Amino acid sequence: MTEPSLLLLIPAYNEESRIEPVLREYAQYFQQNYRAKFSLVVVLNGCRDNTLGVVQRVAGEFSCISFENFPDPIGKGGALIEGLRLAPAADVIGYVDADGASPPRALHALIQLIDKADCVIGSRWLPGATLHQAQTTLRRFTSRCFHLIVEGFFWMHIKDTQCPCKVIRRTAVEQIHSSLRIADLAFDVNLLYSLKDAGFSILEVPTEWTDKIGSKVTASLFRSSLTMFLSVLRIRLIYSPLYKMLRPLRPVEAWIYKKLRAPQPRPAPDSRPPQ
Repeated sequence: MTEPSLLLLIPAYNEESRIEPVLREYAQYFQQNYRAKFSLVVVLNGCRDNTLGVVQRVAGEFSCISFENFPDPIGKGGALIEGLRLAPAADVIGYVDADGASPPRALHALIQLIDKADCVIGSRWLPGATLHQAQTTLRRFTSRCFHLIVEGFFWMHIKDTQCPCKVIRRTAVEQIHSSLRIADLAFDVNLLYSLKDAGFSILEVPTEWTDKIGSKVTASLFRSSLTMFLSVLRIRLIYSPLYKMLRPLRPVEAWIYKKLRAPQPRPAPDSRPPQ
């Protein structure tokens, strides 16, 4: 199979101390090991440090790297929603975190399976996964609790919805983009359920992973977990006939997200997202 053109998105929030080696590693790896067109776009999300300056410097050395800068915080999910607007530029769109937890070869392994499904996702919880540095016990516990909640709401039978190493066919992204509403870390659930609901196939495979020191999730674990639970509940309601009836409660929803210092969900339609 001829390799597809690839657009890689990296959302970034205050990553000046970690993102430079990640950008260099990905650019060098795909220049040397990927025959098709490769482009990497960093989507900066309200950075208050010098992440922009670092990205600009590295982009000056690698023509495959560019960036989009959003001065106001829009959340990791919001950054990916904006980045996915660029889907027409490539056959396959992927994304990874800015901390380098997923090495380039792990993403490349997913791309090599894209002929088998519309979306291929890495999993840290399937047999065969390589974890060079596992998450802390608390992170693993909250992760498995979140998995049970997601499975109870959606029955997608996906072991690791949150692993930020995914690739998706352009046609699938274009069809479900308007249904992507969640701007926080529960974005992945929104993405995967939108794909499932629209009839697209998802393949979950073991991946390679290294948990990195300085995780923003660990630093605010309770607040992040509560925000993600509320967002998953919101996704479930969007896909139910009850959503219209809950319109009067939307100001309360906005107040809760503000109190949690979480990015507001994008405005959602009053009916099921288009398929």
